[in-house]
Amino acid sequence: MTIQRAAVLGAGVMGAQIAAHLANAGLEVRLLDLVPEGADDRDVLAKKALERLATMDPPPLMSRRFARRIMAGNVEDDLPKLAEADWILEAVVEQPEEKRRLYARILEVMRPDAIVTSNTSTIPLHRLVAGLPAAFARRFAITHFFNPPRYMRLLELVAGPQTEGEVLATLAAFCDHRLGKSVVLARDTPGFIANRIGAFWIQASLKFALALGLAVEEADAVIGRPLGFPRTGIFGLIDLVGLDLVPQVDASLARALPPDDPYHAVRAEFPLLAQLVAEGYRGRKGKGGFYRRREEDGRHIREVVDLATGTFRPLRRVAFESLELAKSGDIALLLEHGDRAGRYARAVLTRTIAYAARLLPEIADEIEAVDRAMRTGYGWRWGPFELADRLGAGRLCALCAREGVEVPPLLERAAAREGFYRLQGGRLEQLAPAGDYRPLRRPQGVLLLEDIRRASAPLAENGAASLWDLGDGVVVLEVHTKMNTIDPEVLDILARALELVPRQHRALVIYNEGEHFSAGANIGLALFAANVGAWSLLEELVEKGQRLYAALRTAPFPVVAAPSGLALGGGCELLLAADRVVAHAESYVGLVECGVGLLPAWGGCTRLLARYAADPDAPRGPMPPVMRAFETIGRARVARSAVEARELGFLTAEDEIVMNRDRLLAAAKAKALALARDYRPPGPVRLALPGPTGRAALAMALRDLDLRGALTPHDHVVAEALAGVLSGGEEADFIDPVDEGVVMARERAAFMRLIRTEATLERMEHTLETGRPLRN
Repeated sequence: MTIQRAAVLGAGVMGAQIAAHLANAGLEVRLLDLVPEGADDRDVLAKKALERLATMDPPPLMSRRFARRIMAGNVEDDLPKLAEADWILEAVVEQPEEKRRLYARILEVMRPDAIVTSNTSTIPLHRLVAGLPAAFARRFAITHFFNPPRYMRLLELVAGPQTEGEVLATLAAFCDHRLGKSVVLARDTPGFIANRIGAFWIQASLKFALALGLAVEEADAVIGRPLGFPRTGIFGLIDLVGLDLVPQVDASLARALPPDDPYHAVRAEFPLLAQLVAEGYRGRKGKGGFYRRREEDGRHIREVVDLATGTFRPLRRVAFESLELAKSGDIALLLEHGDRAGRYARAVLTRTIAYAARLLPEIADEIEAVDRAMRTGYGWRWGPFELADRLGAGRLCALCAREGVEVPPLLERAAAREGFYRLQGGRLEQLAPAGDYRPLRRPQGVLLLEDIRRASAPLAENGAASLWDLGDGVVVLEVHTKMNTIDPEVLDILARALELVPRQHRALVIYNEGEHFSAGANIGLALFAANVGAWSLLEELVEKGQRLYAALRTAPFPVVAAPSGLALGGGCELLLAADRVVAHAESYVGLVECGVGLLPAWGGCTRLLARYAADPDAPRGPMPPVMRAFETIGRARVARSAVEARELGFLTAEDEIVMNRDRLLAAAKAKALALARDYRPPGPVRLALPGPTGRAALAMALRDLDLRGALTPHDHVVAEALAGVLSGGEEADFIDPVDEGVVMARERAAFMRLIRTEATLERMEHTLETGRPLRN
């Protein structure tokens, strides 16, 4: 069956956001909740939930337009309309009796072929269907989303013994392809996979932070980036999740688990947590939690709770020798160290990995499913078994013995053999609970560069980028600098691709599996060159980027860019230079150079202007595309989804949006091969620019912004430079279109003028130091 219409019952935080993500996937969604006693508007709860969606940050909807796909209603008047739904998703209060009463009512109106699921994270499936007809149980499963549903990739899919295979297959395929989820089949056990291990990790982290006398910021510095855990650290993560939610999950698991489960041993009394909740500290969703911000003399001060006294104090610098040593990337240097940070990391990690190993095959069939659940549900860089292999299973067993932690049989097997994962003939294999190795198989339609890297050598590489053969005549260009910024070495590999592809291959895909496609040009390098007065070097870099990006656009082979995450500045300009873009839905695209006092100078102004001029739905004449480009670039607008990127013109109607990150490379390769069949490179573009009259119109707009106090002095300088580029300058005349090379020359000249100003250098330095723009 296909899923086209859905209904979500329960318009709380999770229910409303799930409805939003179903709307992101193109579904018509009915969102129903209770009728408040004495309410004039019987749909008020669902309507208020929809209003909240529009104000949430990050936004649950990929486009504001998608809100029209969600219809508000109530479970009294609108329950019969569930007969229209292919999928009915329940997200009401976590009480089995309440849920079963609702299911009995759903059963009266649902179609026989409809699917019903619960978003529960704490109640076993067998309790949910107890006493209900077998016909209902056959169409029922658990679809456990993680918060926030749009952004967290994990979906745990739990079936009961009566759940029909077709129901499971339909849900798995839909949640994978249409919702972009990493679907993990979990057993009907307490906490399923991610919360079972994640809750243990949280409790262990809290217990040993208190036992070893670590401060909040010290614990977060250890149980954070050094070990591949979320950068928030443990207390910061609790603030993000909610201080009130963590005790609920803990209590639920503690009730459900048998007395001999090691989870009970890591639980610790933590009265301060209850005290903070009682005082109204619930984390980031309220006035703060373990961390809070307050204002003093116009300054924002960040404070932290003192775990000994329960009072707030200023943050302190964290300094441990073991953390300094661990910056090399060798986590063993942290875990084997004798200082408090090392003892803390060792206590938490040994117990967490041993617990995960103890749980197989109780919670899942494969270690890869567990690792993937923790990566995509809890934001770990490596799952527990991947972490064990990074450390070495034998070394981990020794550390467990040092900590007095019982070593489970699966960990002993990994230590006696080749670890939890091994390479065999260039292919990855995983250790099975029975002790043998089995191939790690990707789902059909999933192609990962990490697998290509294991099985082959690069066609070309340097310290910043590589070229890889994807097969079938397609080459992929991978950037691997910090934040995948673009520097001269990246441009060198781009030049190599332009030489290599037409000789031996058919197409080029620009892609990587980092967190971001590209945060743009390396402004640290540009700032250094400017500070030492290396102006010729800077101009050469700008000219080289312009030349190579232009060559990319007119290359005799198709170029497909496949972004995910940030695609800013020079990264966005790569998208504009490509023939097509196959974008992950979570792509955040924009030309942000004005924020650091510069202009896009690798063709960004020119390409966006040309794209707006070619828009068949735009008003005719030379000024509309100029005004639109002036606003988009001048305001440094960044699309917060690939859908918004299309609305802003960074993507076109012909570009493709892929919901599942793991399917991005395969889709990009398919697009490149389709274009290669009868490829013809685009011809030169000529632009009809308004010249002095257009620049005067832009000056009037700037004057209005000045009067409203919307521009800082340097904002005005940058905007004037942008106006000069987009209008074409004094010589331009819309009757006589100019070649795009003329506009690119103006881009380059404006960039070089701006980077010589003190105010631009201050902006660049401030952005590098703080990650935030400077308004000067």
